[in-house]
Amino acid sequence: MAEVVFKVFRYDPEKDETGRVQEYRFEPEPGWTVLDGLNHIKWNLDGSLAYRRACRHGICGSCGMTINGKNRLACETQIKELGTNVITVEPLRGFAVIKDLIVDMEPFYDKLYAVKPYLITKTPPPTDKERLQSPEDRQKLDGKYECILCGCCTSSCPTYWADKNFLGPNALLKAARFLFDTRDEGFEERLNAIDDKHGVWRCHTIFNCVEACPKELNPTQAIVDLRKLILRGRL
Repeated sequence: MAEVVFKVFRYDPEKDETGRVQEYRFEPEPGWTVLDGLNHIKWNLDGSLAYRRACRHGICGSCGMTINGKNRLACETQIKELGTNVITVEPLRGFAVIKDLIVDMEPFYDKLYAVKPYLITKTPPPTDKERLQSPEDRQKLDGKYECILCGCCTSSCPTYWADKNFLGPNALLKAARFLFDTRDEGFEERLNAIDDKHGVWRCHTIFNCVEACPKELNPTQAIVDLRKLILRGRL
């Protein structure tokens, strides 16, 4: 492949007052992803570069970042498919930068914990079998459980940029995953978090989260469904 230029956001809180851009030039191997390019820089050109990575298979969500202006997973983004030899790599927007491409995800996880992302049951389980679910009920969870917590959707949300107390599309999608599970009995426990001015009613249905999701999920639809669920519960 021809030479590429990686323009990488750099920020070291011990040295820099503001972020800066540093360029790296190299010839990638055929089939390289943006993560492969970052690894090449880290291992061969500049060992001080900091970023998150783990599974390298689009499962863990660790390498979510902004690549050429769009939130993506670096491990799934092929350099060749970007269609340019200039690749700009930045941290996810809307989150505080810790160092280089690493952002502070604690507020993101705090919002997730607020919706109680686990099965809540009040009736005792059967003594001789699992809590069974029909295939039709199981299908209601499709498009809700596949989230890998990469943060791409929340980072893309202008509402989250303006309101840091907004739960964000990720947390609300995760709430929907359990509230629409026929085995769950935690509607009341989650209601205070989601039925709030910083919950489902803060979403302005901009659909950035849908475009940004690397797993092609639809958090906006999940939020709309949660609103209907809340209204039905009031009637």
